[in-house]
Amino acid sequence: MEVFNIVIVAIGALIIGSFLAMLVYRLPLGISLLNPKRSMCPQCQYQIQWYENIPIFSYLFLKGECSHCKTKISITYTIIELSTLIVTLFLFIKVGLNYQFFILLVLFYSLIVLSFIDLKYKAVPDYLLVISLSIAIGYILLFNTENIVTLFTFAGAIVVLEMFVTFYIQNIKAKIVGDESLKEQKSLGEGDIPIFAIIGGILGVKLGILAIFLSAILAIIPSLVNSIKKKESETPFIPFLSLGFLIVFLGEFYILDIFNMVNGK
Repeated sequence: MEVFNIVIVAIGALIIGSFLAMLVYRLPLGISLLNPKRSMCPQCQYQIQWYENIPIFSYLFLKGECSHCKTKISITYTIIELSTLIVTLFLFIKVGLNYQFFILLVLFYSLIVLSFIDLKYKAVPDYLLVISLSIAIGYILLFNTENIVTLFTFAGAIVVLEMFVTFYIQNIKAKIVGDESLKEQKSLGEGDIPIFAIIGGILGVKLGILAIFLSAILAIIPSLVNSIKKKESETPFIPFLSLGFLIVFLGEFYILDIFNMVNGK
């Protein structure tokens, strides 16, 4: 029965992953989710048949090309589907099949959409941030009411920290390195702040700080690569915040055990 449940959850995750990939493509471009109903090749407008739209497997079968015009299909869609599958299975294993699982799914699905939009455009729609934050608040009120204070505390703390760091970048660092373009740069995007709040509200203070620290470490890697290759230095932070959040959330019991061991409890 457990294996059967995992298979059903996996199939559902792949179907939803395909839907999330459509959201990532259509929402930033303002394309209706209802029209066209079926996915199309962005190059030749060929309507993709159902058997060409099976998550992950169709990409492999078509060798990453449109069957009509042979234009390369972005692997991003397959990565979104695979990410959705992995997140869903790990949450199912951790939480089980209950109300908490479904609320968490919607929250992490919204973070997947935000992450991939942020990766491509380095900006995200405000309404998606509002939806994600609303889901997190609802989850907290249902399962961990005392953390609602932590959510707002994290949001306020990050706003204050962002002001200080941005002041440093725009004034002190700009003068030190002689780069006038830094006077327009901000340390964090406005879209990052609600994600910080979500992390603090769901995980609490200790684990929330750990998740943010882990996210910063993960974000340093592409920043260093871009610096070495002398490419664009701006790194979208929402994907790394979401990844750090997921890792700490899934491993919270092990992490808390380590905290207790360090404190001699």
